[in-house]
Amino acid sequence: MSNDITAAGSLIQIISQSRQSALKKVNEELINMYWRVGEYLSTESAKASFGDAYIDSIAEEIQDAFPGIKGFNRRGLYRMKKFYETYKDDEFVTTLLSQISWSNHLAILSKAKTEEERHFYISLCVKENYSARELSRQIDSGYYERYMLSKEKLLPEPIKGLKENPFLDSYVIEFLDLPSNFKILRKQI
Repeated sequence: MSNDITAAGSLIQIISQSRQSALKKVNEELINMYWRVGEYLSTESAKASFGDAYIDSIAEEIQDAFPGIKGFNRRGLYRMKKFYETYKDDEFVTTLLSQISWSNHLAILSKAKTEEERHFYISLCVKENYSARELSRQIDSGYYERYMLSKEKLLPEPIKGLKENPFLDSYVIEFLDLPSNFKILRKQI
């Protein structure tokens, strides 16, 4: 009987992992589609002589072709256009964009004030796998500002120049309760 439980547990894990993988791929395709739609709208609306009416007409055509489709109304199309225009020249995020949900992108686009803040929240979402609700909570609580204000204060003086080392993350240092005069000796290889 215990072999059956172990086998079932293994199969459940395989199914669960496959579902997660499928969701990631669907999200990646969705984000890529929104990017391409945004790129198209950005390019074509720049050429169009009647501006806002162009996006309105596209929204109507899409609704006629795909009745009931969500997210392709006037507001949704403007969001896709803004998404593309915000990140089109931003090399930092190009590999990260499809790793977070559209809901997270919308929260970042509407609430983050600077490019650095957008980068921070995109990286945070990828690292922490934030839901849209958790990301909004973090943005609304001013997490970025608090992080930037406390960043320098968290590191003891001797290691401030070594911030990029993941083992010297401020949370690790705090967790280890290192003394304020903590020094790192690095071996020369």
